[in-house]
Amino acid sequence: MKKSPLVRPAGSLAAKSLALSAAAALVLTGCSLKEPQAASNAAPASGAAAAPAAAQDIPSLEGKTVGIAAKDIVHDFSRVVYDAVQARVKELGGKVIATQAEAKDDKHVSDVENLISQKPDAIVVILGDKTTLTPALKKVDAAGIPLFTIDFQSEFSANNVTSDNWAIGSTVARTLAEDIGGKGQVLVFNGFPGVAPCRIRYNELKLVLEDYPSIKLIQPELQDKYEGTVEDAKQQVNDALRRLPKGQIDAVWSCWDIPQIGAAQAIDAAGRDEIKVYGVDAEPGALDLIADPESSYTGTVAQQTKAMGAQSADNVALFLGGQQDKVPTTSYLDPVFINKENVTEVRSELGL
Repeated sequence: MKKSPLVRPAGSLAAKSLALSAAAALVLTGCSLKEPQAASNAAPASGAAAAPAAAQDIPSLEGKTVGIAAKDIVHDFSRVVYDAVQARVKELGGKVIATQAEAKDDKHVSDVENLISQKPDAIVVILGDKTTLTPALKKVDAAGIPLFTIDFQSEFSANNVTSDNWAIGSTVARTLAEDIGGKGQVLVFNGFPGVAPCRIRYNELKLVLEDYPSIKLIQPELQDKYEGTVEDAKQQVNDALRRLPKGQIDAVWSCWDIPQIGAAQAIDAAGRDEIKVYGVDAEPGALDLIADPESSYTGTVAQQTKAMGAQSADNVALFLGGQQDKVPTTSYLDPVFINKENVTEVRSELGL
């Protein structure tokens, strides 16, 4: 499939390459992540991404009700997306019925089922576990209610808004591999194989490391969790640091930032400055650590959370307004890689 552009680590890149999606993004190539890349204004493949909302004539949602079911608003990504969908639906004149499941899969299922019973004109689902949630989404489809998802690919969804998680996963993995010199041992958090973005990013890590045979994933892998994430991760990494002395851990990887905040805190407190930490989502706590030159937190990826929420609402409006042909199966929004060299500038550019 065609990848969406992904802004690369700063290093030798010009500062202007860090602009938002309105600026020219950097094209993924087979080159080293440390090399400057040519800018491109090429349009995405047909059906691969929706045009920015501002560039379209979005119909009103006056008289329409949109149900919104978020798995959680525990971390910044989910909270901002959840708020942005609601704000845009209301801006377009629609009514909102919003629920969030406090990171509980069973509640997420019941929230979706409750929304079905209220017969909204459309339902937007934000994140979720594929195994537990799919039967409920099948009921949405059976009820004839158009389903839209954010960061959750489903056969029953008319449209999924997401970042290109294949690009995110491979870029983080290749950056990690190069940063540790193509050899070493990596401690991995892998607790959410049923959550599509995490599954994709983890699979990309494994795929990239096939070309780095001198890099090994430490077994057993760590299991992150939604509740008490930072403290739990800190404890797990502390245990690993005691078990594996200096020279036996070179990096720590996770599909999201929250456990990595705890991981970096443990590593920094132990004085293990040889270890590098990588996550995704540009959580404020992660960005603070990346901005600290003494911290082990090395890199993360910012997703356009407000734009993702607004895009989903616009897709709902287009669909309900009889313009289904303008709604692609997947709408990709460009992510931005953040490291110690560009964190201050990117925070300013993206308002993080």
